[in-house]
Amino acid sequence: MMEKLVVPPGVVFDETHIKHEGDVIVGNDSSIGFGIDARKIVIGDRATINGDLIGDEIRLDSWVRVKGDVLCRGDAYIGEFSSIEGKLTVHGNLEIGRNVRIEKGFEARGLITIQNPLPVIIFLFVYIMELLRLGKLDEVEELFSEEFENPLVIPDNTKLAMEQIRTGRNADFRDSKILGNVRAKNVIAENVELYGSLRGRDLIISGSKIHGAVEGRKVFIVGDSIVYGSVSGEEVHIEKGCMVEGTIVGRKGVWIRDKVEAEIEFEGEEEDDELGEEEIQKDVSEHIQGA
Repeated sequence: MMEKLVVPPGVVFDETHIKHEGDVIVGNDSSIGFGIDARKIVIGDRATINGDLIGDEIRLDSWVRVKGDVLCRGDAYIGEFSSIEGKLTVHGNLEIGRNVRIEKGFEARGLITIQNPLPVIIFLFVYIMELLRLGKLDEVEELFSEEFENPLVIPDNTKLAMEQIRTGRNADFRDSKILGNVRAKNVIAENVELYGSLRGRDLIISGSKIHGAVEGRKVFIVGDSIVYGSVSGEEVHIEKGCMVEGTIVGRKGVWIRDKVEAEIEFEGEEEDDELGEEEIQKDVSEHIQGA
């Protein structure tokens, strides 16, 4: 489930918060430059949230840092050594680990239990591995369909902020509004409005508006998409009806057709540890030099 960055339908980024009527899962060691307003919120170990958390259920694993308030309309779980720089308000039960720091105090209307909650990411991983070992694939699918509702999934070691959205994994954006310059492995953007640039290896832009530059190796622009910037890549495929306001550069060629089949073969979903921002730009630049 955490193999790629997934922004599902209905997610809206504004200047201060990520808003979603479904659930949000943040992987370990990630940095989120927004607050989060969602149904269920799960934050992995050592993640940092630069804003408020507002949700029906909130779970923070160990060593999480929240630079704002936490408001939970239901039950909350706070792992050991986590810190909240604002106030914690819980309308349901509160389960809290050791050495938790809450700078502006807390209020819990339900039962308060002091112990060390099992990190939810570890629990799910162990449970899924056991189901897979037993060959119960249907139960794995049922687990996620019941446990999480239309989740926004942010993988481990992802930076997500207004100035930059960076991950070493693939990204899948659907029917959402996003703020930030995206750097990812391979990207599908469908019916998305992105206020920022988009850079990666292979890119599909379908029915979307990109307010910035687009750079990749194979770039597919289809479904009446609009790019308010330049487009560069090794191959650029554009469907008639789409619009690019800036320059278009394709080292191997630029193809404009009535219908473009936007099919690319992703090179697996595993994380590419060497694919940071500089590596992506270098990889793309090497392919478009001399164009």
